[in-house]
Amino acid sequence: MVQRRHFLGQSAAMAASVLATTSSMWALPAQAQDGVLRIIVGYPPGGATDRVARIVADKLQASLGSTVIVDNKVGAGGRVAAQFVKNAPANQPLLMLANPAVMVVAPLVVNNLGYDPEQDFVPVSEVNRYVFGVAVSSAVPVKEMQHLLAWLKANPAKANIGVPATGSLPHFFALMLGKQAGVEAEAVGYKGSAPLLTDLMGGQVPVAVDTLDTLVQQHQAGKLRLLAVSGDARNAAVPDVPTLKEAGVNLSAAGWNTFFAPQSMPAAQVQRYAAAIHKVMQDPEVHKQFATNYLDPVASTSEQTAKALQAYKKQWAPVIQASGYKP
Repeated sequence: MVQRRHFLGQSAAMAASVLATTSSMWALPAQAQDGVLRIIVGYPPGGATDRVARIVADKLQASLGSTVIVDNKVGAGGRVAAQFVKNAPANQPLLMLANPAVMVVAPLVVNNLGYDPEQDFVPVSEVNRYVFGVAVSSAVPVKEMQHLLAWLKANPAKANIGVPATGSLPHFFALMLGKQAGVEAEAVGYKGSAPLLTDLMGGQVPVAVDTLDTLVQQHQAGKLRLLAVSGDARNAAVPDVPTLKEAGVNLSAAGWNTFFAPQSMPAAQVQRYAAAIHKVMQDPEVHKQFATNYLDPVASTSEQTAKALQAYKKQWAPVIQASGYKP
């Protein structure tokens, strides 16, 4: 059930359309919102999580027989959205689409978080996964992962690995990569993927770790060089790029986007949404849309999703805690 994720820059027209759609929907009178399912996203329109939400929302409308809209509640790296959903009244038809930064990383590093991922939310359905890529500028002579590890080990003072945000999964994955090279790597956090890629291609940072979707187009254009991907198998978008394990690095990792319901939502309603989303995620047309955006679709029941979350936490919690990171 896997395809791909994300394209690096949507056109201005598409972004404007997304914003206009969101604004027009919220111009509806309050009484017109009765029964409308809101999907809460903690990131701006146009981002990867937002695009996942909109693809699923479009298909859910037919499955549920009611209007489904995406509501972007931006702030604090997605935590504002989580606090909003946690505090929603029990009769509110709303779900949150969240990633590990909100549900795994933040609870381990943020004081006074304002929500408890396990006590305040119910996993509904995982809908996609994404992997990471390790990249260098095309001007850098390093062409293989083992060459990069050797360079990092020989130049520990220059072992700076750019990541799109401090406290993100790429941040902790970069630290794991440094350990594989036998050095204490410094994760250099940026305010998003765009400035990270600019500095990587300009030579201001020697290597970067980011989600694969943000790197694919620049790799294909020859502006940077992907050395490896973090998945268990090669990615169809860049079949020439080996996995880290193929490159001799015993690492693999992935992130995800998962729907959550507030704990206050009745169990029958949760199961209704879970079944509808599971059906949507088996639709071949949805798979095509995910592939266009370099997204890996997942069809998962609520029970499978809960088990996957626990396994994921066991993998990442020790890494995050050992890093000593505090925002």
